[in-house]
Amino acid sequence: MRNKNLIHIIFFLLLVAGGILFSACGKKADTTTLKIAYNVWENKETDDYEVYVMNLDGSGKKNITNHPDVAWVYYAWEDKLYFISDRDTCHRCFFLYEMDSEGNGIRKITSLQLEDSWMGSRLNGKEMVISGRIGSEMRYQLFLIDIETGDFQQLTYDTTALHRDPVFTPDGRQVVFAYKKDRKDRSTHEELWIIEADGKNPRQLTHYPPSDTTAEWNAYHAGPPRWHPGEQFFSYQSKQAGKYSLFAVTPEGQSYPRLTPLMQNEGWHDWSPDGKWLAIELFDDAQTTFDIYLMNWKSGFLRQLTDSDQYEQAPVFVE
Repeated sequence: MRNKNLIHIIFFLLLVAGGILFSACGKKADTTTLKIAYNVWENKETDDYEVYVMNLDGSGKKNITNHPDVAWVYYAWEDKLYFISDRDTCHRCFFLYEMDSEGNGIRKITSLQLEDSWMGSRLNGKEMVISGRIGSEMRYQLFLIDIETGDFQQLTYDTTALHRDPVFTPDGRQVVFAYKKDRKDRSTHEELWIIEADGKNPRQLTHYPPSDTTAEWNAYHAGPPRWHPGEQFFSYQSKQAGKYSLFAVTPEGQSYPRLTPLMQNEGWHDWSPDGKWLAIELFDDAQTTFDIYLMNWKSGFLRQLTDSDQYEQAPVFVE
């Protein structure tokens, strides 16, 4: 799928030499305006997670939350970051917050309690789709949230099922998400499904190879979907043949083979607005080391951006 011909290699070298490696347009802004936000397990003893931002070359790393909570960023719209946090509540009781790319203007979005889940938006960032809960029984359900008012609308009502990591299709008319019929059943696993934005007409998109037994019950068989704006597919991580790799599926259900030739395990990731760059966490088999990398989708160029003994995960592009 990736074109590695000589023209791309020469073009890439020219970009490096010219000091404009990251000049690419998307969302009416070139990638020189982009940063990468990511999560860092700052203190394992106190379970303190912080949100950091850095430049696309790995420089300028900065802690923008500086709070002794569990804070995980999972989505950005233009210059706004959306993260879940247990600040001002019980441990790992998550609510949705907003801040800018410098960590300023933090505000709580809604009174709805959230699950640990990725998310998406439509209507120019005015409405989000999330995985949330009402009480102890109505867990891992999909909701629409008005970003300004915090009002929410429930989309799913199956109390035994798991719905998480939702994202809209580009036209905002459908939602792709990870689904498991019985979240307590360890003999089954999550697959990606698609529904209308009103919660109707569910349809399965991914089908894990039935002959593959290398993924543990709690391993991702179909991880959080991320939209690739250039190739028109949703990418997702899946542990197959004993390794986490990135795969893809279209809203119509067309499947793609492995997207990258990387030897390390490939996990949570995000695409730049123009689809040229992949920000991805890579980790070892024992899952003891997680670092953020940046990959050029066309040339295959890979750059390591973080290198420490901390868990550095879940990269998100933000303006």
